[in-house]
Amino acid sequence: MICEQTDMKLRRLGLDGMAEAYSDQRRGPGSAVLGFDERLAMLVDRQWEHQENLALQRRLGYAKLRQSAALEDIDWEAPRGLRRELVAQLATGDWLRHHRHCLITGPTGVGKSWLACALAQKACRDGYRVLYLSAARLFRDLLAASSDGSMSRLIRRLTRPHLLVIDDWGMDTVRRSQYRDFLELLEERQDKGSMLIASQLPPDDWHRLVDDPTIADAILDRIVHSAYRISMDGETMRRRRPLADRTPDAATGPEDPKKPAELTSTDRPIKQRKG
Repeated sequence: MICEQTDMKLRRLGLDGMAEAYSDQRRGPGSAVLGFDERLAMLVDRQWEHQENLALQRRLGYAKLRQSAALEDIDWEAPRGLRRELVAQLATGDWLRHHRHCLITGPTGVGKSWLACALAQKACRDGYRVLYLSAARLFRDLLAASSDGSMSRLIRRLTRPHLLVIDDWGMDTVRRSQYRDFLELLEERQDKGSMLIASQLPPDDWHRLVDDPTIADAILDRIVHSAYRISMDGETMRRRRPLADRTPDAATGPEDPKKPAELTSTDRPIKQRKG
């Protein structure tokens, strides 16, 4: 009777993990030989794991990732030149702690969105708040907020995540006013969070997307010049395997997250226009 009451009280207190561990201890013959401190530690550990799992599920729900992907599932056999050391470096989360950005570019079907979601999922597992948006959705929201006067509220919502993922950058025609509002978002997020952008266009081509050279220079200056850059190529993965098994290929990025990348011939700086 006392055991049932204890179980009920634990659950009413919201300690479901501890209640489950308590039930396991009562049923398990090996628990009788453990001391009080050991049994209490097991209860606390189970509750901790339970709450951590719930928190992770909430973060994943908030993130609304487009695909279910994990870095551990990368297909390293695909002949695409993906650098294990760079993936390992990104997996440490240093780029998030230092509010750096990551750019993933390449032709359609090579796994840009999959890799972006895998990095975002790792960030969720590490306790970061993540939000995934397509570029089309982002700019629609900016246009609507500009029209109905809710821009300040939208900027606050988009500043809240530690990592903002923008997929399919450069696919749609965007007004100059929308890029101006996007620049405002970048300024609000400066030194507060990271961005991960996936695009079919290499960064050298991003300048022509914006018909105002001054705004274009300001956007690129805040995103590109100290970002990790992953350049992908090769045949579409949709012809090779299911979506969940897609993999990236070539990558470049800064060795030290506190300083800009050491650029290669394929990672040359963007030539900014004079505005």
